[in-house]
Amino acid sequence: MTTRRRTTTTRIEVSANRGVFMISVAAELAEMHPQTLRMYEQRGLIEPKRSPKGTRLYSHEDVQRLRRIQQMTAELGLNLAGVERVLELEEQLRLTRRRVATLEHRRDELEAEIVALEGRREQVKAEIVRYEGKRGDIVRASDIRPYTIPIRHVEAPS
Repeated sequence: MTTRRRTTTTRIEVSANRGVFMISVAAELAEMHPQTLRMYEQRGLIEPKRSPKGTRLYSHEDVQRLRRIQQMTAELGLNLAGVERVLELEEQLRLTRRRVATLEHRRDELEAEIVALEGRREQVKAEIVRYEGKRGDIVRASDIRPYTIPIRHVEAPS
């Protein structure tokens, strides 16, 4: 009787920004010397995570960034100051795109609210305006009492 061995494979998924590679492995994956990684860290181009004992731990995202830096220096001929500027601009662009997406979402919400209010206006047959009171409530225009500002006339001396 032959016994069959059953092999099982366990797959562990690690987030792309979790530090899992020691400096020697990260350097090999990025195809550069470990000292180069240390220099990039000193310049602020890369920020590896640290283990409880202080060992540098690089993530998959860090390795991708190292490859991007290498591409900019080797293929595009940028110096490290140029690389820093490009990375800063890319981050600004990322933040701006996120802000634009947020604003577009808010615009869509407001447009939907306007459509709903237009429907309500038809129901009450009145003009609806935003009243800039304490809460910015929406009220019928006919319910707003006008506010007058008293003006004192001062006569000029003769």
